[in-house]
Amino acid sequence: MRAVVRKLAHAGVDHIKVLSSGAVLTHGSDPNSQEFTLEELQAAVDEASHFGLRVESHAHSAAGIKNALRAGVASIEHATLIDDEGIALAKQRGIYLDMDIYDEECIQESGRLGNTPKDFLEHDAELGAAQRENFRKAVKAGVKMAFGTDAGVCPYGTSGKQFAFMVKYGMTPMQAIQSATSNAADLLGKSKLLGAVKSGRYADLVAVEGDPLADISLLENVRFVMKDGKVYKH
Repeated sequence: MRAVVRKLAHAGVDHIKVLSSGAVLTHGSDPNSQEFTLEELQAAVDEASHFGLRVESHAHSAAGIKNALRAGVASIEHATLIDDEGIALAKQRGIYLDMDIYDEECIQESGRLGNTPKDFLEHDAELGAAQRENFRKAVKAGVKMAFGTDAGVCPYGTSGKQFAFMVKYGMTPMQAIQSATSNAADLLGKSKLLGAVKSGRYADLVAVEGDPLADISLLENVRFVMKDGKVYKH
């Protein structure tokens, strides 16, 4: 673990990602399983810290999630089967959850079209409903949440559809927006550059017609995009 982290750090990566459970969209894997021991995960987090890097952990299983939380990762990606102990641990340690609860729509649609392998769909069975209920529990408990998309599972440009699902499953519209702005910036360790409309921050802005606090689905149709002060869409 230390050797790989060193290799990646010397290659100039910005973050380290580990997998502390099996995966859904991977042949021969089991999302309910654990991958890496607590000690291995602790070694990764410790080694990354020497390079000023944060570690994010993919994790579906409750045990894999708790191992990563105890190891001191910055965030849990998916957190599908997080249990009450895991939720309490995440809150206590101030660790972010990135729960991509819209992905289930894309996986099931791909399955209906015959584009997703049978074993992937078997892995996914019942996980979507469990993840959404656990998302609701985590929000209610006050756990830090960031907006994660698992980019590539859903078609590019559709990630904004997750906002409505986050509100449906317990967030206020402002909490959902903050998950993708100020919270995401904090998780990345870039709060001084990203996540707020303030002097000194990057001028990265999007705009919609109407008030997304009244109708969060408006964020699915972005009309204006600015990056570093340059307008790309208006």
